[in-house]
Amino acid sequence: MPRSIKGRGASFNPPNRFERLHVEPFEEEWEDSRTVKTEFLIDTSRSILAQNDSPDLDFTYSINPYRGCEHGCVYCYARPSHEYLGFSAGIDFESKILVKPEARALLEQTFQRKSWEPQVVAFSGNTDPYQPVERRLQLTRRCLEIFLKYRNPVQIVTKNFLITRDLDILRQLASLDLVHVLMSITSLDPELVRVMEPRTSPPAKRLDALEMLASNEIPVGVNAAPIIPGLNDEELPSILRETSGRGAVSAGYTLVRLPGAVKPLFLDWLRRELPERESKIINRLREVRRGKLSDSRFGTRMLGEGKVAESIEDLFRLTCRKYHLNKRTITLSTENFLRTPKQQLEIF
Repeated sequence: MPRSIKGRGASFNPPNRFERLHVEPFEEEWEDSRTVKTEFLIDTSRSILAQNDSPDLDFTYSINPYRGCEHGCVYCYARPSHEYLGFSAGIDFESKILVKPEARALLEQTFQRKSWEPQVVAFSGNTDPYQPVERRLQLTRRCLEIFLKYRNPVQIVTKNFLITRDLDILRQLASLDLVHVLMSITSLDPELVRVMEPRTSPPAKRLDALEMLASNEIPVGVNAAPIIPGLNDEELPSILRETSGRGAVSAGYTLVRLPGAVKPLFLDWLRRELPERESKIINRLREVRRGKLSDSRFGTRMLGEGKVAESIEDLFRLTCRKYHLNKRTITLSTENFLRTPKQQLEIF
């Protein structure tokens, strides 16, 4: 069994379902692999918005300036998307990051089209827009400037304190009812987060970011996701309590999903990092997935089914009521969308 790799959630590269050949490293190679360096590759996509028709999602379009995510969350449902690029959903997903240098220009072109209907766009439909390289490349920040310029609403989900860098733009968006931020918090246990989400911000920093956003009058909520039965479901009340106390006004959750190659990666992680809890977690997962470990059906894949899933949902609703979360609906505005923003006249 591969051992843990420093700073990575995955410990190996499972075969790509679209590739006929797969290279297996020798055991000696794994023993010598104490670190894996991240590579950044140019993505030459000519469009920036991804469209979905899932009934489980409340948005049609999402934007992702990065493909792959250095945060390395072992459970990430987006990992199999890396297979479409010829890579693996394992270590490759965390260490071979495609960046879209033309993201800002492509987004502006989209908003300028007569066919574009202003609507909420999800920032982070696939990977985190504030993963570590954003500090240097600022692709997310440049895109937010375009959302502000054209007055198109945006919803952001992140696990990174780095979002506070963009408070200046977020404040302006919020003043026009154009932004809603969700801070994703899976656990308040820093040690669990360190091995499960190795390059994300620690829980304390995420709470600080949430408080900073709220104090700047930016609508902010918590995304308690994913909930992993038998592991962090017991933390749900404390996550909601802490985030409400920091200014969160909304809350949501989803159950962990293990599509495709995510399943063997997650099971390997359990054996490596939490062997004493492995059987309990697997049994609980089977209880919410009709005896399986994964369920791709619309309507049940996000929240599960059965008594365990129902108890989690009841706990979530009762705790939200206790801490006054989701008392009001956050509605973003499309009324002020500008197809052709006026340019400032230069004064000579």
